[in-house]
Amino acid sequence: MDAFYASIEQRDFPELRGKPVVVGSADRRGVIAAASYEARKFGVRSAMPSAKAIQLCPQLIFVKHRFAVYREVSTQIREIFHRYTDLVEPLSLDEAYLDVSHNKPGIELATQIAIEIRESIFNETNLTASAGISYNKFLAKIASDINKPNGQKLIHPTQAVEFMENLAIERFFGVGKATAAKMNKASIENGADLKKYSKEALTHLFGKQGAYFYSVVRGEDNREVKAERKRKSVGAERTFRDDVSGESAMFTILSKIAEEVSSRLVKGKHKGKTITLKFKYFDFEQHTRSRTLDKHIDDFDTILDSAYELLQSDLPEKPVRLLGITLSNLGVDEEEIVPDQLTLGF
Repeated sequence: MDAFYASIEQRDFPELRGKPVVVGSADRRGVIAAASYEARKFGVRSAMPSAKAIQLCPQLIFVKHRFAVYREVSTQIREIFHRYTDLVEPLSLDEAYLDVSHNKPGIELATQIAIEIRESIFNETNLTASAGISYNKFLAKIASDINKPNGQKLIHPTQAVEFMENLAIERFFGVGKATAAKMNKASIENGADLKKYSKEALTHLFGKQGAYFYSVVRGEDNREVKAERKRKSVGAERTFRDDVSGESAMFTILSKIAEEVSSRLVKGKHKGKTITLKFKYFDFEQHTRSRTLDKHIDDFDTILDSAYELLQSDLPEKPVRLLGITLSNLGVDEEEIVPDQLTLGF
């Protein structure tokens, strides 16, 4: 979807159309959740601190999020996807992979399917979407960004090698600023430069990602579209208006976070075994601490006690601007599994 959250706000509130709109808080500790294309012209991006966004665009209009509305629209869009295929792998509320190799209407060309889906989305939600079409996930993901907003791009198998060789390294999916800088230092500016390195050399430079870069620059990505993605963790965090210090104040905040995490676990029918405490200092230095429990849990008391123990093990030495708790290693213990009683017919 194109600027999904911001586009919904502009759709529902006509006075915002054509203006630089962001979803988020104008508070000095706020973070941008989404930016309209009018705001992006000024360099405003999602995940950017609100203070920086205001510097870039003083006339920025902030609106509060309405996640219930965003989820409702996302459900509408996924229903459209399923008219064409059940192999839909959501990445977030506004993005998904679709495998249309064997599609329900029997349409021969994937480009035509993309056109129809985008038209249906616009007709039924009054929102625009962009599509990337290719023979694997990596290429489709990159293609989806090329003709945004409200466009689509096909990377045909016969074009993939040349396309990847000419692609700037910064546009590779999975290459962030730090990795791009490291690649530039190694004289890697585009795909052609990357292909000069052996798999061993790339693994030495970039660890596990090295083998991934070696494959995708050659147009190779064998990952399947998985219709159901197993959830790996459940968590919550808080960013504070003012820096927090002192054990008592942090414990009070952790109790509220633990309550939310417990509620999310129970609601989602999940239990976790590994608990992680996250905190970020006022200067953005970030730390995490984890421990794995003897059994899977979802209750408030155990979550809070475990998080508090992690905090006490070495109290933060500077004021913090963020605290968070995450439960991972989800599942249930063997003794919790009660077998169904079978009724046998004779």
